[in-house]
Amino acid sequence: MLLVLPAAVFDIRSRRIPNWLVLAGALLGFALNWFLYGLAGLREAALGFALAFGVYFVFHALHAMGGGDVKLMAAIGSMVGPVSWLQIFLLTSVLGGVAALLLVAWRGRLRKTFWNVAFILSEICRFRAPYLSRQELDVRSGQALSLPHGAVVAVAALCFVVIRALYEVHSY
Repeated sequence: MLLVLPAAVFDIRSRRIPNWLVLAGALLGFALNWFLYGLAGLREAALGFALAFGVYFVFHALHAMGGGDVKLMAAIGSMVGPVSWLQIFLLTSVLGGVAALLLVAWRGRLRKTFWNVAFILSEICRFRAPYLSRQELDVRSGQALSLPHGAVVAVAALCFVVIRALYEVHSY
């Protein structure tokens, strides 16, 4: 929570996640895992970091995600390792999808969004970058309808912690 809550605040206020914050989070993730679990912890931190960075870098390369989001998720990966990161990623995907559907419905762009999703899939199947044909599909464009992903990540991380705690309580 030490990382994701400030990231969410920065992302909501300025639509940016500062490098110093995600760098501190990544260093903390590696340091704590090494301190608590030795080389095995360092390995888990590296695997979590690499997996998160790799998955999110694909989204970034397609201009569907900002660089701060990539670095935030990589820092989270370094803290929790690959298995827990995948769980946080799944929660983020579901919560982000629901939030995105609510946003496009509220803005009256539901039909246009479904058309864009079909277009994106079509372009990717042809090995073409969708943002090259339509500026509104580039997260960097002012025409893009965007969501502060750092806030969605924070909610997903909080849900992950709560679910994990409830599981631990009920497993005794």
